[in-house]
Amino acid sequence: MRNSSLYFRSFIVMLVLVTVGFIWILLPYYAALFWATTLAVIFHPIHRRLCLKFKGRRNLAAAITLLIVLLIVIIPMIVISGALIQEIAASYKRISSGEFNLGLYFTRIVDALPPSVHTVLSFLGIGDMLSIQEKLTQGALAGGRFIATQAVSLGQNTAQLLIGLGVMLYVLFFLLRDGADLARLSKQAIPLSEEHKQHLIRKFATVIRATVKGNIVVAVTQGTLGGLMFWVLGIQGALLWGVVMTLLSMLPAVGAALIWAPVAVYFLTSGAIVEGIVLTLFGVLVIGLIDNILRPILVGKDTKLPDWIILVSTLGGLAVFGLNGFVIGPLSAALFIAAWDLFPSAIKLNQQGLDDGSPGQEQEYSSRK
Repeated sequence: MRNSSLYFRSFIVMLVLVTVGFIWILLPYYAALFWATTLAVIFHPIHRRLCLKFKGRRNLAAAITLLIVLLIVIIPMIVISGALIQEIAASYKRISSGEFNLGLYFTRIVDALPPSVHTVLSFLGIGDMLSIQEKLTQGALAGGRFIATQAVSLGQNTAQLLIGLGVMLYVLFFLLRDGADLARLSKQAIPLSEEHKQHLIRKFATVIRATVKGNIVVAVTQGTLGGLMFWVLGIQGALLWGVVMTLLSMLPAVGAALIWAPVAVYFLTSGAIVEGIVLTLFGVLVIGLIDNILRPILVGKDTKLPDWIILVSTLGGLAVFGLNGFVIGPLSAALFIAAWDLFPSAIKLNQQGLDDGSPGQEQEYSSRK
């Protein structure tokens, strides 16, 4: 018995060491592996239907599913990214040359406000418009310089990006083809009851689909419509502002209004009344209502996390994982909540096993549940 216990503990130590080493090796391509897993979960229903259509020919079904991913996800992202880099470079030139002066626009808006508002601003101690204008101008220049630097760095790392893209597509093919088998093996390795494993795996798949289909699709729709309206109204950098609105739309309680609302206010205060009214109505009635219309259809009310949890977990995910945090943050929060939801039943199961003293109690309890 002592030798058996020693062997088991030694095996656990070895298992931990080789697992940590393997994860360490994979870290340079964690983003490619993460998105391969995410896309595999999202497109698994399509792959399953193709398998049924082609009578179990999983290689063919996985290849066709991969082609669908390329056509509707990868290629559009590459095209948009190239156009966005050019738009960022042009916007930075306008900021550097003074053609786009955020501080000047702010001053125009403030000057158009009623005298009573100026009195309130002075009472609050923010009446020094010149100082605020300089800070906004410097902030816009610094922000533009940072974004331009990131865009240039992205262009210089093209080879690394292509390798990452290749790794993602290669892994995605095998995850689509062998995903069901890998899921079964993973379930066997998890030392939990069958009920708990099913709950956690179901929550994992549901949250990934909800986050991507719900948050990202809704955000892309809002950003696209906002960018199109900016283009119709003749606002420069419509593509860039559309992408910014897309990113902000993923944050609840903030949204794309942080971009279109100040522009609408500027139109109204600078004499472009028609443009201001059109943008305001479009922002409120179209962009603002998309979330309430599309999200229940794509996500479902039972899978939606509270807005404050989505906000905090998304911001935290961005701070830790960068752009990938838009999915990793809410996913971590959902799994955290799911695990704590299972905690009372786990305590009950453990207590019942201790009282009974039989090693097979867990299986009996799980089957009764």
